[in-house]
Amino acid sequence: MAQQTEIAVIGGGVVGLSCALRLAEQGHEVTLIAPKDDESGASYGNAGVIADYAVMPVGTPDVLRNLPSLLFNRDSPLAIRPAAALSLAPWLARFARECLPRRAEANARAIAALVALSAAGWRSMAAQIGGTPWLKPLGSLYLFETEAERRAADFSTYRAHGVEVEPISRDELGQLQPGLPAHVGVGAAFFPRTVTLDDPAAVLRALHASIDAAGVHRIEGQVTALTREGGGRVHLSGDGPTLSARKVVLAAGAWSKPLAAMAGDRVPLDTERGYHLEYDCVTPRLIRQMTPVSRGFYFSPMAGRLRVAGTVELGGLKAPPSLHRWAVMERGARAILPDLPEPDRRWMGFRPSLPDSRPVIGPSRAGADVIHAYGHGHLGLTLAPVTAQIVADLVAGRTPELDIAPYRPNRF
Repeated sequence: MAQQTEIAVIGGGVVGLSCALRLAEQGHEVTLIAPKDDESGASYGNAGVIADYAVMPVGTPDVLRNLPSLLFNRDSPLAIRPAAALSLAPWLARFARECLPRRAEANARAIAALVALSAAGWRSMAAQIGGTPWLKPLGSLYLFETEAERRAADFSTYRAHGVEVEPISRDELGQLQPGLPAHVGVGAAFFPRTVTLDDPAAVLRALHASIDAAGVHRIEGQVTALTREGGGRVHLSGDGPTLSARKVVLAAGAWSKPLAAMAGDRVPLDTERGYHLEYDCVTPRLIRQMTPVSRGFYFSPMAGRLRVAGTVELGGLKAPPSLHRWAVMERGARAILPDLPEPDRRWMGFRPSLPDSRPVIGPSRAGADVIHAYGHGHLGLTLAPVTAQIVADLVAGRTPELDIAPYRPNRF
């Protein structure tokens, strides 16, 4: 006989945990279903940035103009595994459409409305879970390595979407990032309001402890079947106990697509494979999170280590990591910090990606007994508290403060 619960949250990443915590706080009986947490997922391996500046979708007119060379250049920050090209063709066709000017601008407006709330959401949630010490309000840097990059920089789009950004000189860059070699860079864009996390794993552990304290029941396992029952309940089964819930929050990240289809929603979700390298260091190599604009990865100072994270590789869930991607990142990291040793750790994980870079947050078209909360791409960490609040409002039958209409699955 299936176990009974009011709300089942599927997914144990930062979005799923945040949703479970917010729902439990509001008095709901919540069960979280997720595989055993081995601290290897995207919620742990990210760049640790609450990216208030990340208002632009991956797909833009500039990307469209350079798409063939980007996708099939092995060294590109946006690349595709050749073996996955055929299966990705429908996704890529949608992506190309989303790169068109009017679509890209609409997507930027939708993303900006969400990320504008991210820093406040994280400050509130961090205070609640005892995570405030891990939040670092130091801002973020986009590094220009050449004069051509600096001259080509356009800050108007950021400012149009409410992002504070300041162009800074090489001297000012040296003051903000004193660990940067003197010969590197000609200036930067500084985003002063950006907040970073210097230990994503510690934050996730604090979230786990908080949902346990809030009375969330946890089931280890993977949901492989979702069906609607009579009497307004949803039946979940897989390699763990079966469960019957009045509402289901689908927050399984890159693994959400088949469950969404079982709920009646065809969502064009595919997988970006993210990579990082880590260098242990007692003394911080850099103070602030920094992105060399042409290289597509972040230098992220973290507790006891420097993480080099990022790039986009489209390639699905099953293929092994690309040694070449790590090698490209290692060469790029040494171009900025030539004395870096061999990395102490390497990681690859999966991001759930939509062609328009907008997350799927909202009720299933077949009924509000299933609520979608996935597809955040590079912004899962950033948007976790915002997503949790929207989901809690929907469960409570309230109209969210943010107009979520653009994020519903029925836009596809």
